[in-house]
Amino acid sequence: MSSQPTMKTACGGDQQRGLDGELEEKLILLHGDGGAAAKCSAGAAALQQKWRPPAMERRHQLPADQGGDYHERFVQAYDRLRDELVADDSSCELTDEARRWLAQMIDYNVPGGKLNRGLSVIDSYLLLKQGSEVTEDEFFLACVLGWCVEWFQACALLLDDIMDGSHTRRDQICWYRRPEVGLRGINDGILLKCHISRLIKKYFREKTYYIDISELWNEIALQTSLGQMLDLISTHNGADELPKYNIEGYRRIVKYKTSYYSFYLPVACALLLSGAKLENFRELRDILIEMGVYFQAQDDYLDCFADPNTIGKIGTDIEDHKCSWLIVQALGHANINQIEVLLKNYGKKDSTSVSIVKNTYSTLDLKDMFSEFEDRAYKHLVTSIEAQQDRAVQEILKSFLKKIHRRKR
Repeated sequence: MSSQPTMKTACGGDQQRGLDGELEEKLILLHGDGGAAAKCSAGAAALQQKWRPPAMERRHQLPADQGGDYHERFVQAYDRLRDELVADDSSCELTDEARRWLAQMIDYNVPGGKLNRGLSVIDSYLLLKQGSEVTEDEFFLACVLGWCVEWFQACALLLDDIMDGSHTRRDQICWYRRPEVGLRGINDGILLKCHISRLIKKYFREKTYYIDISELWNEIALQTSLGQMLDLISTHNGADELPKYNIEGYRRIVKYKTSYYSFYLPVACALLLSGAKLENFRELRDILIEMGVYFQAQDDYLDCFADPNTIGKIGTDIEDHKCSWLIVQALGHANINQIEVLLKNYGKKDSTSVSIVKNTYSTLDLKDMFSEFEDRAYKHLVTSIEAQQDRAVQEILKSFLKKIHRRKR
């Protein structure tokens, strides 16, 4: 008997691909019909096709140009990098089936988001190089680092979805919930992480900053994993942990799980690529970390109150017993009776308990409380940015803040 755990199937079709009731309900909530299931079935069928050389391979559709002539060039770099990784035989002699799987897995997980993190490497690098010519080779290297950040994001999300038991991500079924994937998705997440070191070694091994950039990525990966561990400890200790939720613990989780890789990493890559030394930009790092805390608080708010069609996923922070900004604020402002209600219902999977928690949030006026927090956080960040002497640093920080201020997804 196989030791591989059996996953529930997630796509429409015969018994092997049948949607279980709970997942089908969530997909209908996201898409209003069977469109996602049809897309999943089509993707599964694609895995049965023979692997073709890169020149003939059909490309994954990426987001449309969002402004800036470099966006399209960044998107085009994805095809090259993906094809190089799939064709690479230096570490393992891959079969056609393995290449087919790898190509499908990368396309499904890496390029489907807004690409903000990857494009931030380009934004930051061009701001740092203002007044200097940027060659095609230099721009491509910035694209490589930008895509490495997107690869890292894909790895983090893929594994996080498995650990949280999530259903949807980026308007589609989570990768591991596809019938042909299941828990083998864990290995796919590891592969995505390994791809980053492969790309950095290939394109930066001869650069003077190769050791610095390798150490940066190793440190960020460790910090993010430790942040995830802090999150999982607080989440899986259940009701016993809830009374311990506080703003200090919340900030610690967010700092390491989100802020370093989402905000500091793209800028640090741009700094090293431009020839700068990271130790000279510690204040910039600290502001970016604060921006990451603001960003995560927004994410927590949207998880609870936003339309799933807008954010592209079904929010499950309440069911998952997450140490979120909302529960921390609720516990800090609730009376004894309200705290008892939260202790009884927070972390429960049933919809009635989730509704009770959300009603308690509404009674505590958490929407207004978040709006006030957002105003304070924005003003504080603006003040910190304006205090920076370096014009390029100011522009980088303003660019980040503009992207996230009052975001809706």
